[in-house]
Amino acid sequence: MTAQQSRGRRGDDVSGSLASSLRDFLRTESGSAGLLLIAAVLGLAWANSPWSSSYEALWHRTLSIVVDGTGPSMDLHHWVNDGLMAVFFFVIGLEVRREFAVGELTDRRRIVVPLVAGIGGMVVPAALYLAVARTGEVAHGWGIVIGTDTAFLLGILALVGPAVSTQLRVFLLTLTVIDDIAAVSVIGIAYTEHVSIGPMLVAALALAGIAVLARSKVRLAGPYATLAVVAWLATLDSGLHASIAGMLAGLLVPATEPTRAHLDAAAAQLRAFAQSPLPTLQRTTRRQLSRVISVNERLQAALHVPTSFLVVPVFAFANAGVDLRGGVLRDALTSAVTWGVVAGLVLGKLVGVSAGAWLSERLGWGRLPQGVGTGHVVGGAALSGIGFTVSLLIADLAFHDEALQRDAIVGVLLSLVLASGIGWLVFGFAARVLGQRDAALPTVLAEPVDPVRDHVLGDPAAPLTLVEYLDFECPFSARARVTVREVRERFGPRLRYVTRHLPLARHPHAELAAVAAEAAGRQGRNWEMHDELFAHQDHLEFEDLSAYAAALGLDMEQFLDDLQDPALAAHVRADMTSAEDSGARSTPTFFVGGARVEGRYDVKTLIAALERSDRPAVASR
Repeated sequence: MTAQQSRGRRGDDVSGSLASSLRDFLRTESGSAGLLLIAAVLGLAWANSPWSSSYEALWHRTLSIVVDGTGPSMDLHHWVNDGLMAVFFFVIGLEVRREFAVGELTDRRRIVVPLVAGIGGMVVPAALYLAVARTGEVAHGWGIVIGTDTAFLLGILALVGPAVSTQLRVFLLTLTVIDDIAAVSVIGIAYTEHVSIGPMLVAALALAGIAVLARSKVRLAGPYATLAVVAWLATLDSGLHASIAGMLAGLLVPATEPTRAHLDAAAAQLRAFAQSPLPTLQRTTRRQLSRVISVNERLQAALHVPTSFLVVPVFAFANAGVDLRGGVLRDALTSAVTWGVVAGLVLGKLVGVSAGAWLSERLGWGRLPQGVGTGHVVGGAALSGIGFTVSLLIADLAFHDEALQRDAIVGVLLSLVLASGIGWLVFGFAARVLGQRDAALPTVLAEPVDPVRDHVLGDPAAPLTLVEYLDFECPFSARARVTVREVRERFGPRLRYVTRHLPLARHPHAELAAVAAEAAGRQGRNWEMHDELFAHQDHLEFEDLSAYAAALGLDMEQFLDDLQDPALAAHVRADMTSAEDSGARSTPTFFVGGARVEGRYDVKTLIAALERSDRPAVASR
């Protein structure tokens, strides 16, 4: 259920490096699903073995961390559920903040479909649970069916889903962000019985301190982590579940894209270290490099692996161990709680998510990610019935009766199997009958290069083509100038270099700057204006653009008229549309021979891609 990854006006709007970080995160989550399943099976096996009493005894052992007579003291089961799971939700909060600040959810239009689908995926399951288990204490377990376990979902998706499911994963990740926020809210509101005001005020002050650090642009991770621990301890003492402190603390840690100033400072420091590799310079260089990446992403990088491969599996091991002997399984299979959980997770998620996505598209509120079809959505909706981690946590909070807890856990485990099986069937049907095999972005340049329309640097008839979608306000596009220059020097007259515009939503001046480049192009100074715009990325107001045009000696009356010409604005929007149709979501995005370069875009990678594209031509000659 851990949330992650990466993007822009029409997708992620930061950089190729953030795009690759999302892919790395998804691989980590998928890989951890196997370990999670093993941990759950081991816990279940131990609880049903002749040594089951030792399993129970293990989790009832008390662990105290006391300094000067004060400190938390809990049994191991509570340390896992109230301690380790706070870290789990802290990572979720970090990811949610990153997605809203610099990731997929910066384009608010992309939120609508998964938002409505997520709401449907909570309301319908809760309603179905209450329809089956509607009276007495059993009704208190309705919150068990609202969550989705992202780690398990992505792991099973890798096994039964489309061969390439990048876009579907992003959609499901956005969906589970909504589930995560709702689950923590439900824990705080519906499953908290007593609250102590004093500790709660301390927690609020600690969280306010994190907000102050963020506003003050503090880039050291230590102060944020320290205040998060204080908030956790105070929340624990207040009676609220500690997961609330984890989620809120994560949401407050700032996520920002790297600035050009930080990139330049890091590059200069790295050059200094290369010239004098001294220990003092090494420490300074490491600190300078850390400043380039936001605190949010550094904390995510530090915590994702231990969370995925330690925290969540330990939680599964501690909570999935239900002793099913002595008629317990038989009783569970006749329990309203068990079948309420199964109905909510398996049927409710399938219907709620699918109907929500269909309705929001039908009413024109939003649209699915490019490459995601109806069959993919229904298959993903089925897999979202894998509630596991959060479902087990809420089951522990919802019921004080151990028998009801056991029934709920059996329902969660049954739902895991059934949801996975239904998802496998739906994806198979979508591939064979609907032809929806892949759920990925296009990888081919949708609009071929047109030397009349496009700006071409080099011989328009050159055999090799390098196309770049760029953003004049993006620091990564600016630094890619050095890369492009070295690649052009390597291939000389055999290479033509083409630029197109992809102004991103987070960059408010980028679209006007793109129009300014086109206006300069009408006077034959497109490339000179490129250089001016990239050299002054932080100053792209209307007055600044006029000053750059004057410095280039342009006819100012014509330039100002062209700057407001609807035809040039339409040209920029046409580039943005071609970027969308070609699968470009971040800047810079490069195409070699019409094929999108995925991942890194350094000199070595681009040269290798161009040489590969040249081999068929060489063989033909």
